Formats: sequence, structure tokens, C-alpha cells
Amino acid sequence: MDSIEILGVRVDNVTYADALARVEEFLRAGTFHQIATVNPEFVVIAQTHTEFRRVLNACALNVPDGVGLLWAARRLGTPLRERVAGQDLVDRICALAAERGDKVFLLGAREGIAARAAEELKRRYPRLEIGDCYAGSPAREEEDEIVARVNASGARILFVAYGPPKQELWIARVASRLNYVAVAMGVGGTFDTLAGVVPRAPKWMRDAGFEWTYRLLREPRRIKRQWRIPYFMWLVIKSSGQKVK
Repeated sequence: MDSIEILGVRVDNVTYADALARVEEFLRAGTFHQIATVNPEFVVIAQTHTEFRRVLNACALNVPDGVGLLWAARRLGTPLRERVAGQDLVDRICALAAERGDKVFLLGAREGIAARAAEELKRRYPRLEIGDCYAGSPAREEEDEIVARVNASGARILFVAYGPPKQELWIARVASRLNYVAVAMGVGGTFDTLAGVVPRAPKWMRDAGFEWTYRLLREPRRIKRQWRIPYFMWLVIKSSGQKVK
């Protein structure tokens, strides 16, 4: 698979079609595969969190989620073909799961949010089978119970909404104990959006690369996280040895 490296983190040069084709391959193979939706925040965290960087680089698929990555790739001379947004990929994976008859498990977010997200996904894809929904937490003392729930559900696709890096680290930690899951992916705030708790930015803002601005205006408390975007840009410029144009 064609991949590039951005500040030490592998990013796969895939389109939505490529990513979905890989997911279908993973489901046919039946063995466990972890997917990460890499964005500038992930890359910044990985600069100082070595275990997170190791987990990301070991994933079966790292999609480029964020126009910041496309900008960085161009500046580094290794352009990416398309942004593959995690929220949109979840939607497409669920469409595929409904077609194939693969069960999906929604794990994480606040109490009741995953169930509301499942209702919305069922509305979109009536044939989709939801194995179970559970909030839980990434705490180690809850691992055994959660793994048992996932296994009991028979789900082959697991979406985990604990936010980075907790969700990626949790998935990697329990991977060997998941009996039926073929695809596991951290999804951040996707359940909140599906549940209607947090509205998504208009499409024109997403296409223009200003989804992060919209979310910041809606949720000012995110300012501590959003500083990572200009910091990411500074790191890329520094690593490329070029001046801002």
C-alpha cells in the first residue's frame, strides 16, 4: 500500500474507495485489523507519546483525516490523493456492514449516546445489525467486562469513541482477546454527531478545511486541543526547512 510519513507517523495514501475496499478485505480475511483516522492532533500527540506513535504505525490502515495532513503532504513533496474523514468512513463502513450482514458494536461516549447513534445508523441502514452499545471507559479495570460484552455480541466491526489516544491504545491493548472482531476503529466524537448532540459543520466548511473552526465556535472549551493545529503546521514547516509561502 502506498504510504507516506508525516513527522514520524505513517499515513496511507488512500481514497474513500480504497479504504472501503481494504475494510472489505479485512472482513473477508476474518483476522483482527485496527484502523486509525490520523489527523494533525494525532501527529502532535505522537511526537511525545511513543506508545501512541508505535500503535499508529502498527495499524493495518491509517486514513488521512484532515485537510492539515493534505497540506503537510504537499509541503513535504509527497501529496495525498484525498481526505478520508473518520465520520464519513464510519457511515460507509456501516453501509457495507448492512450489505454483508456483519454486526457492529458501538463502544464509548457518554451514557446513552452510543444507543442514540445506533438508532440513527439503523434509520439510514435498516438492515444494519447492531450487536450492542455500551459506554464503559478505557480504564483497565473495566477491560474484562467490556471484552466479554463485545465477544458475546458476535460483532465483527467495533467502533470505539474514547478520543485519542485512549481509544487507539485501548484497541491495541485488547486486540488479542477479541474473538470475532475483524475491524476496530477509534471514532472520537462521531457518536455525538450521529446522536445529534453535536451538530456537524456544513459541508462547504468541511470541504474548505474549516470544520475545526466550526467546532471551536460551537465548543469554545476545545481551545486547548485546537492549539495543536498551528503547532502541527509549525512542526511541518520546521521539518521541511521551508519558509511559509
